[in-house]
Amino acid sequence: MPLAWVPYTGLAEAERRLGRIPDGLELDFYRADGDDFPATAGEAAFYVLPYMKGTAVLDQVGQMPRLEVVQTLTAGYEDVLPLLPDQVTLCNAAGLHDTSTAELALALALASGRHLDWFARDQAPGKWNQRPGRSLADQRVLIVGYGRIGAAIEARLQGFEVASVTRVSGRGRSGTPLVHPATDLHKLLPEADVVFVIAPHTPQTEGMFGARELSLLPDGALLVNVSRGKLVDTEALLAELSKERITAALDVTDPEPLPGWHPLWHAPGVLISPHVGGASSAFAPRADRLVAAQLARFAAGQPLANVVRPGKSLLLQATGLPGRLAGWPRDGITRPWRLAWPGPEPARGPGRQRAGRPGRRPRRPARRVRPGRRR
Repeated sequence: MPLAWVPYTGLAEAERRLGRIPDGLELDFYRADGDDFPATAGEAAFYVLPYMKGTAVLDQVGQMPRLEVVQTLTAGYEDVLPLLPDQVTLCNAAGLHDTSTAELALALALASGRHLDWFARDQAPGKWNQRPGRSLADQRVLIVGYGRIGAAIEARLQGFEVASVTRVSGRGRSGTPLVHPATDLHKLLPEADVVFVIAPHTPQTEGMFGARELSLLPDGALLVNVSRGKLVDTEALLAELSKERITAALDVTDPEPLPGWHPLWHAPGVLISPHVGGASSAFAPRADRLVAAQLARFAAGQPLANVVRPGKSLLLQATGLPGRLAGWPRDGITRPWRLAWPGPEPARGPGRQRAGRPGRRPRRPARRVRPGRRR
C-alpha cells in the first residue's frame, strides 16, 4: 500500500481538512515546524512539501528510494526541481495562489499610490500629515506574465476605472484578449503607468527588468513585483529609485530574505512585503482541495494535475504503452500526466512479511495510519 507524507499534525487534522482518505493509501505526517522527519522515508511514495519552509524539507530525498511524486504548494518550483532525482515526478500548485496573489498585487499598488505606508508610520507618533496620492483610476496598466494570476489581477482591476490594460506573456496570444509577446516589452514600457510583474522565474526571465527596461518607464511609473525577485535587477532598481523617478512595490526581492542592512529597505519610493502573496486565509482551503484531489488521483492511478516534470522512470517504463501516459506541459501550461506504474508493485523482501501472513506488511510506526484506522 503506497505511503504519502502530508503536512498535517496527524490523522484527525488530515481527515478534517481533506475529508475521506483515499482507499489504498497510507499517511504519515511532516510539517517542518520543529518536528523530525518521519521514520518512513524509505517507504514514502508521495510527498506534499510543507509550505514556505525552504529546501531543507528535501534533505532526506536521497534516502527515499520509493518516492514517485513530489507535490509543492507553491506555483514556483525552480528551487525544488534541481534537488529531485530524475525518477521523481514534480507537480506544482498552479492556480492555488491566484486569488491571494492577485489581491496582494492590487493592495501593493493601492498602498504605494495612496501612501498607506507613510500614514502607518505617522500613526505611531500621532502625526496628522496629509499627502496627496495617485489613484489607479485613469492609469495605463501593463501586466507582464499574463497567465492565471495575471488574468486574476485584470479581473480585480475592473472596478478601478483604469485607462487601459495591456498584457504580455512569453510568446503572446492572438484573439481576445490580445496578449503581446515578450519581444514587444520595450515598446510597451514607455506607455505604462503601473507595471505588474507576475512572469515565472526561468533562465529567460531572470533579470528581464534591468537598467534598460527600467529606464524606459515613464516618470512616476510604479513597478509591482509579485513574481520572483530575480526578475528585477536590484542594483538597477536602486539606481532608478535613488533618482526618485519611479516607485516600486515589492512582495519579492533579490536577495531573499532581504538582509536588514540592504539599501533597498531604505530606498525612496519603495514598499516591501516579505513574500506573502499566497499567505492569506484563501490559502488553506484551496491547498487542502488540491492535496485531496491529487492523493485521490494517485491512489486510483489516474492522471495527476499540474505536472511540471514527469519522472524519467515513468517515461521509460511507459514507452510503447498507449494510454498509460497522457498530456505534456507546453508553453508553461501544465497538463495532466498519467502516473500509473505498468506492471505489479515490486516484490517485498521476506523481512517485510509478518509470520504466518504471507504478503502482509508489518505494523507501521505509531504515526502512520491507514484509512479508517486510528492509532
